Amino acid sequence: MTNIVLFGKPGAGKGTQAEFLKEKYKLTHISTGDVFRFNLKNDTELGKQARVYMDAGDLVPDELTTKMLIDEVNKHPETNGILFDGYPRTISQAKDLDVFLTSIGSQVAATIALEADDEILVARLLERGKTSGRIDDQDEEKIRNRYQEYNEKTAPLMDYYQEQGKFHAVNGIGSIAEITERVSNVIDNL
Repeated sequence: MTNIVLFGKPGAGKGTQAEFLKEKYKLTHISTGDVFRFNLKNDTELGKQARVYMDAGDLVPDELTTKMLIDEVNKHPETNGILFDGYPRTISQAKDLDVFLTSIGSQVAATIALEADDEILVARLLERGKTSGRIDDQDEEKIRNRYQEYNEKTAPLMDYYQEQGKFHAVNGIGSIAEITERVSNVIDNL
């Protein structure tokens, strides 16, 4: 299995790149947001547990988030690999992911960070917010707060994967095709 972790601030193009990469490399794309929405919408046992934290305004604990992701991975036993989008977000989650993947005879092959200047991304999200209907993409202060949270939580993850020789930064500015080519070059050279 070729397992890839895709990093990037909101608006960096993770979702767009994931669509191309899953087709090109026959990977299963697992988005944390999609997994949460599925579990909440379908009122699964894990969704019910997550809702308790969310309704209280708390973050869902790493252990519960990891259980949801593992359930999703287990739905795809014949996959060529997983493209993780939005997970892991903490060192604890990264370690849990490593333990799980090792237990099934696999590992993270690479982490790829789509990097772009905050000002460009803020403009990109504000533009997206005009048509997407996403409230979180329509308020510059909220966007910048999301970036601050990303910087605080993701920087240690980048160090974690750099120590393993699995971290790859990719310029996330340019045409979609140019960025896809840059990301593909990383994957092709694993």
